[in-house]
Amino acid sequence: MRIIGGQWKRSRLSVPDKPGLRPTPDRVRETLFNWLASIAGAGGGELPGWHCVDAFAGTGALGLEAASRGAASVLLCEQDAALAAQLQAAKTKLSAEAVRIERGNGLTALERAPAGSLDAVFLDPPFDSTALYEPALRAAARAVKAGGAVYLEAPRRWNDEELAALGLVGFRYLKAGAVHAHLLRQAANGTA
Repeated sequence: MRIIGGQWKRSRLSVPDKPGLRPTPDRVRETLFNWLASIAGAGGGELPGWHCVDAFAGTGALGLEAASRGAASVLLCEQDAALAAQLQAAKTKLSAEAVRIERGNGLTALERAPAGSLDAVFLDPPFDSTALYEPALRAAARAVKAGGAVYLEAPRRWNDEELAALGLVGFRYLKAGAVHAHLLRQAANGTA
């Protein structure tokens, strides 16, 4: 895996061979960070001063990319001990001061976050953990600030009605192979 933009552009990070581990493809990450930069009002895919949570970090591709692009703080949550250790090694290799690694449940971390405190939440749970999607989206909708964004990577497209019930609306969408990439915003009425 390589970081595609920001201060650590072209930095390569090792990816453990674990069943179900799917780093977000470069093309999807590049598109996502261009979308986020348009929200941030910054050029070049930058996220200056943003506060982010990568709730199911895995390889850390999304959170490390955000930190590389100027995020002020990025929390990487990962339950798997070996992956959490790999994330710590990546943080050390990059001297990523803005990154914090927490071994534990990403959903719990989102539920702990103060309401409206985050600029971006990255949700890329294991595709076979379908029970995680709704509570994670609900917690992310509460934790993200007005004007912020929730990124969801899923094995299927989430429709407007499903998202509205969780206080979110679709903003951008991309399908790449088996990945359905959604960029979501808070619903205008704030019913999160």
